Amino acid sequence: MPLTLKVRDVMDTKVVQIDGKQPVSEVIKAMLDNNVWSVVVTVDGLPTGVITERDIIRRVIAKGLTLSVKAQDVMTSPIITISPDASLGEAMAKMVEKNIRRLFVVEKGKLIGRITQTELFENNLNVMMTLSSIRHQL
Repeated sequence: MPLTLKVRDVMDTKVVQIDGKQPVSEVIKAMLDNNVWSVVVTVDGLPTGVITERDIIRRVIAKGLTLSVKAQDVMTSPIITISPDASLGEAMAKMVEKNIRRLFVVEKGKLIGRITQTELFENNLNVMMTLSSIRHQL
């Protein structure tokens, strides 16, 4: 039986959310306070978009906007989601297809985590190293 890691096995459950009416300055503060580089933006309590550090550079700073611009005005929307039971291969394929660096994990309509390219790479590398180590021990 093949070993298949699922998104649930490697996802980060620490998802920071901020109301879309908040200024980008609060998004930056939330990122720094929580040591994350993406924040989910909610509108009327529902996850509607995401703001990353790249979005802030490209959509705020590069355009000469002030940090008082509302999060909902510069977010990427919609957020791209995946099931926690999807395989890591499915997650990687979806990221490539959509040209994105993170997926948000949704179960029964609720946001429960996120997975990034970095996490996928690290986990795949760990699996390859472990398999290599086992092969050399045989």
